[in-house]
Amino acid sequence: MLHRLATSLRRPAVPPFAAAVRCLSSGSVDIKVPLNFWAGKRRTSQEKCNKENVYEPATGRVLCPLEPCGAADVNQAVEAAKSAFGHWSKMSGMERAKIMIEAAHIIERRREEIAEIEVVNNGKSITEARLDVDSGRLCIEYYAALATTLAGQHVQLPGGSFAYTRREPLGVCVGIGAWNYPFQIAAWKSAPALACGNSMVFKPSPVTPVTAVLLAEIYAMAGAPEGLYNVVQGGQETGSLLCHHPDVAKVSFTGSVPTGKKIMEMASKGVKHVTLELGGKSPLLIFQDSDVENAVKGALMANFLSQGQVCSNGTRVFVHKDILPEFVEEVVKRTRAIEIGDPLLESTRMGALVSRSHLERVLSFVDQAKKEGATVLCGGEPFVPSDPKLRGGYYMTPCVLGNCTDEMTCVKEEIFGPVMSVLSFESEEEVLLRANDTDLGLAAGVFTSDVKRAHRVVEHLKAGFCFINNYNITPVEVPFGGFKMSGIGRENGQVTIEHYSQLKSVYVEMGDVDSLF
Repeated sequence: MLHRLATSLRRPAVPPFAAAVRCLSSGSVDIKVPLNFWAGKRRTSQEKCNKENVYEPATGRVLCPLEPCGAADVNQAVEAAKSAFGHWSKMSGMERAKIMIEAAHIIERRREEIAEIEVVNNGKSITEARLDVDSGRLCIEYYAALATTLAGQHVQLPGGSFAYTRREPLGVCVGIGAWNYPFQIAAWKSAPALACGNSMVFKPSPVTPVTAVLLAEIYAMAGAPEGLYNVVQGGQETGSLLCHHPDVAKVSFTGSVPTGKKIMEMASKGVKHVTLELGGKSPLLIFQDSDVENAVKGALMANFLSQGQVCSNGTRVFVHKDILPEFVEEVVKRTRAIEIGDPLLESTRMGALVSRSHLERVLSFVDQAKKEGATVLCGGEPFVPSDPKLRGGYYMTPCVLGNCTDEMTCVKEEIFGPVMSVLSFESEEEVLLRANDTDLGLAAGVFTSDVKRAHRVVEHLKAGFCFINNYNITPVEVPFGGFKMSGIGRENGQVTIEHYSQLKSVYVEMGDVDSLF
């Protein structure tokens, strides 16, 4: 997801020391271990857990080992967060903001380094990774500003009595991240939590564990108390330990619907606060009066960012029958022109998918679509780069499927890869019924030159984040989250303060007690 793409791309040129971007094929990016971090420094797990390999998607080589955290490690991380909370929660909003702003400044200075490591661990293009780092930085800056504005309400009551409210932090919050936006998600979850006076224990995806610990070090360098932001690595077992921990007040999770359901169930045992940002199968509606050039660009943005591994992607592209041939011709031409390869090269627009197993899963959806009658208009095949050092990477050609129907698997299920399904429609009423015919409701988009239709259609779309004449632009000032099974709560925007704080009401009697007894 992008934060104001055009603005970010107009940043000053990369400094000379970073301009000569290293190719992944050189194997010159080294990853520092261990990847766990609590109480102010990197930690080695005390458990006798089997180490797991972390892979570089662009080459398929082993990048570094991962030490999963067990119960003793999780307890130490939560205890460190509890200790930091006692100090951090008593600081003024201005004091917290000062540290958060310093963290944002460090991120800006280390932008290229963080982006390169993100590419090595995730596989997305360096161009996108820089924008992700920018989004994380902007989020921290935004909530630093809000930290200074947190306040309650005064209510005047009869007889001179009054009441007031206090907005107070929750305590230790847990963030559980996804592998598609590792650094950005770590920032999106920690920034509002810290602004409200909470501490955090963050568990990144075991597939992309590397950059979350960089954020932990940055917060520490900025002057945050030891234990304010901690990172524990691991998979399901580690996540379960966090969700069940009695000292955890809130869990914020980004990932799949099935995992989100399990987290909600586990958190319910302790009646913990929960934010869930889950999957999507979002519709993009392109009407006959659309600017076709912009609609095509919007459809590409809605399907091929981060190799299609974006929860809000508009993968069900409904195109009015009158412009369908023109749209399909242009979108196929542009999709075929997408440059695939080494994600650290400036010219690359599509890197590698995150893992071998995920690549195989996405390709299986294309095979299933063909069996069900869809036409592969382009792509949908494994891709082998010409550089021999990249031939073990997880690449595929971006795919456009035509002749799709609503009953096909590729239209109903979230693929989470570079696969666009194109469908035809004839009327507004018809396409709205079809667009909303899903259990998910994360995002939706509409392209039209009719402003009345744009707002009318958006009103009837059952989705939490809607786009008009653009797609996948997610400013941190705007709340992000879904309807239906796409989640609970919001990330970003002012409203998220409510999800990381609790309201205390205080009644003050200025007269005598009027008792019934």
